[in-house]
Amino acid sequence: MGRSSSAKDERGRRAKIAAQRAAAQRAQRRNRMLIAGGAIIAVIAVVVTFVLLRGNSTPTTSGGTSAPPTGSELAQVISTTTTVPAATLNQVGAGQVTATPTSISGTPLTSGGRPEMLYMGAEYCPYCAAERWAMVVALSRFGTFSGLAAIRSAAQDGAGQAEPYPNTPTWTFVNAHFTSTYLTFTSVEMNTNIPDPSTGGYTTLQTPTAEQQALLRNYDTNGSIPFIDYGNKFMSVGASYDPAVLKNLTWNQIATALHNPGSPVARAALGAANYMTAAICVLTGNQPASACTPVVKSLQGKL
Repeated sequence: MGRSSSAKDERGRRAKIAAQRAAAQRAQRRNRMLIAGGAIIAVIAVVVTFVLLRGNSTPTTSGGTSAPPTGSELAQVISTTTTVPAATLNQVGAGQVTATPTSISGTPLTSGGRPEMLYMGAEYCPYCAAERWAMVVALSRFGTFSGLAAIRSAAQDGAGQAEPYPNTPTWTFVNAHFTSTYLTFTSVEMNTNIPDPSTGGYTTLQTPTAEQQALLRNYDTNGSIPFIDYGNKFMSVGASYDPAVLKNLTWNQIATALHNPGSPVARAALGAANYMTAAICVLTGNQPASACTPVVKSLQGKL
């Protein structure tokens, strides 16, 4: 009986140990599965968070990082920019500008039998960037643009020096064409927005003619840009308004704001456009009437 009882106890002890080992193995497997599952969940959470962050950093709120519009989006922005109603422009009137065209005297500047408006600037220039918005609006009252492309002003030059108002959304006139029966628009974008470490500036783009360089030297003694000559009757140097109003905005946001006469963008850019229109209307004999409105004519006395 003693041996039988001992054997039975031994078997029980071994069975208990085996059960404990099996339970431990099951627990270990469960832990591994939980760890693996937790890792998978963590990875999914990181991915979801990344996607959400990417979704929340769209160009609509981060104009400084958005890519210039192309294709149908570009066409829509151009359409919005070039079709600001006369009523909106009239409502803005003089707007909120920092400079206006000034009177000059010289041999009339003409091209193709029409008065010529000459613009000289560069793609890197933030002041040119601001001025182009006003120019596109003003000139669209006298004719039609084609070939406009969206770009940004530069962030730093070839020497690594930071530019003011970096990455300002704007246009380039390099491949643009302007058709009008009232005047000729000539543009010279002298440099790109691509830094050139060899010069400390920017790569060369378009070279002014000798006549254009002479006008720049004669009327713009400091060589500042943008430089605009309105038929040798008026000129302007530098931006007509503060480029800061365009900060952190996309092209679409700027174009849309132009249709809201109460927006800071409209008060600045449309105010500048109205003064530009006033200068052009002097060249065209106040034609067409759709551009040379009573509000525009009232600004001519301030030039």
